[in-house]
Amino acid sequence: MTQRQNGPNRRTLLQAGSLVLLLGTQQIARGANVVAVRIWPAQDYTRVTIESDGELKARQTSESDPSRLTMDIEGIDLVAGMRELVGKLKSEDPNIAGIRVEQRQGKLVQLHIDLKQPIKPQVFNLQPVAAYQHRLVFDLYPVHAPDPLEELIAQRMKELDEASARAARLLGVETGAMGSPAGTDDPLDELLARNGHAPLDKPAPAPPKTPAANTGKAPAVPLQPPASGGITDRLIIVALDPGHGGEDPGAIGPGGTREKDVVLKVALRLRDRINATRVNGNPMRAYLTRDADFFVPLHVRVQKAQRVKADLFISIHADAFMTARPQGASIFALSTKGASSAAARWMADKENAADLVGGINVKAKDATVQRTLLDMSTTAQIKDSLKLGSAMLGEVGRVGKLHKPRVEQAGFAVLKAPDIPSVLVETAFISNPEEEERLRSVKYQTDLADALLRGIVKYFGANPPLARSRQF
Repeated sequence: MTQRQNGPNRRTLLQAGSLVLLLGTQQIARGANVVAVRIWPAQDYTRVTIESDGELKARQTSESDPSRLTMDIEGIDLVAGMRELVGKLKSEDPNIAGIRVEQRQGKLVQLHIDLKQPIKPQVFNLQPVAAYQHRLVFDLYPVHAPDPLEELIAQRMKELDEASARAARLLGVETGAMGSPAGTDDPLDELLARNGHAPLDKPAPAPPKTPAANTGKAPAVPLQPPASGGITDRLIIVALDPGHGGEDPGAIGPGGTREKDVVLKVALRLRDRINATRVNGNPMRAYLTRDADFFVPLHVRVQKAQRVKADLFISIHADAFMTARPQGASIFALSTKGASSAAARWMADKENAADLVGGINVKAKDATVQRTLLDMSTTAQIKDSLKLGSAMLGEVGRVGKLHKPRVEQAGFAVLKAPDIPSVLVETAFISNPEEEERLRSVKYQTDLADALLRGIVKYFGANPPLARSRQF
């Protein structure tokens, strides 16, 4: 009796097991579905992402052609999602000239990427995280990447040349005959005057050798070049770090505003103000760790600031919390001895998880080494960072509400440059509907950029930048 009762149950279990096995076999036969494809172009590198509901495998088929990258991708059909990759390519992409995809035998797709310059590709998989499923990532790094410090200096020299040429035209001097006259007005002097900053002292023009004839026109006055043959000044560099970007949108407000978009706009406004300002007679220049919508790993953001020998590092973000109630701006410095509050620790943990969402190649040769070097923070750096944070917090408090009346501290990975005073600015709570609206307004972005600039100038007024070798 017992055997007859157990018999049907056993058959039912066997049938269920067979059904599961059949479904699993069909899944393998079908292959993974492509759910999204994305391309993130930038001068630093171009990222191509293929998101799917199952893990994909890719291998490079040829390394002999420097003008093309060919990859075999296993486990997918050439469906509409993969074809969309071609349409997402932009003509201004600095690294990719064209893309072709073709279905090969079985579940194999061949991806052909035509290149505009020699590339060092990194190909890796990312496991599901946050809103993403499986991601296959192609990071295309230029072999000959431009030097960011040289670009900043070249920009400054170009401005000086343009200023000299403009002054020569105003004074009736032909630059073709004399070369670029030195000691003329900087093209930014007008903006500097509006901000209450005096222009850099320059040599006075030499008087004419003979009195001018009474022609009713101003005489052409030759300009006396300085003894050094050019203007020498100390270029003060402020690294601005708009948080998140690319695959990582950051926090998203109730109205759909993305943190990565808002903080980039604030950083661009602050950049323009920094570039139009001098401190103690020396010009400032802003360097952005990203100037467009692409992802930058946390340790690379710090590396970039170090490469340009930045005097300050300012990371710009927009707070978010689990409820809509919190509001106000905050400024954080690094702490190596624990967070100054539970909220600061929670914020640091959230920001430090950006690499998981944005996606980094953990197998890259230098990634682990560089992250280890960034743990060598110094007491002096933290002390200077607190001074910078205090100067900025006082100014930010004039344009909006503060979440805390003091500079907070926590173990933010992006603040770990041992030789650069570094702060992280949370501009407002994007999770609060009222503050989300403010963050989207041009007025608040402008007011905030002005306040941050005043804080920077105030800090340098009390703490002149250290001597550097980038004088010209």
